[in-house]
Amino acid sequence: MSKYKIISVANKSDIPKQYRNTPIGLLLEYHNLNRPFEVYSEAKLLIGMCMDNRKHLHMPDNFSFIIRSGGANLRYSEFKVSYAISVGKVRHIALIGHNHCGMVNLLSRKEEFISGLVNNAGWTKESSEEHFMNLALMHEIGNEIDFVMSETNRLRERYPKINVAPLYYQVEDNKLYCIKADRAKKSNS
Repeated sequence: MSKYKIISVANKSDIPKQYRNTPIGLLLEYHNLNRPFEVYSEAKLLIGMCMDNRKHLHMPDNFSFIIRSGGANLRYSEFKVSYAISVGKVRHIALIGHNHCGMVNLLSRKEEFISGLVNNAGWTKESSEEHFMNLALMHEIGNEIDFVMSETNRLRERYPKINVAPLYYQVEDNKLYCIKADRAKKSNS
């Protein structure tokens, strides 16, 4: 059983208090609640999300910097995160994981990965296998929700003045959900 709870955002009062009246709350309103778009001349938010093509966010132009990386893994994009904070002056990060992520259980995709590089990119089988074996474990995220929470905690520790929100994108309904620790389950363990 997961130690985290997924919170639906179907109206403004569902947005957790710490995100209300912030760019994170606005993202939830724009995407889930069809809030009318405002005009932005500079980014208010950094979004870290998976490179998966099934996800599209409903938000105004210029509202956010977006870093797309497999599994919403920002470990290897930290300079870009620091740039958005320092030069872009954002104070809020929305880290968005999603269900059915391809970065979960990468070992099960080993043969597909190798044959895909051989057939589509012209690699040799040996170089494809070496590439997979050298990098797959670095990019494996395990459970999507657990990973988003661990990455959120890492970013909060690294950037203590930045408001980092763990969010979850449900592919089937194209909605964003908030993730929070399930206190009841946590206390029973």
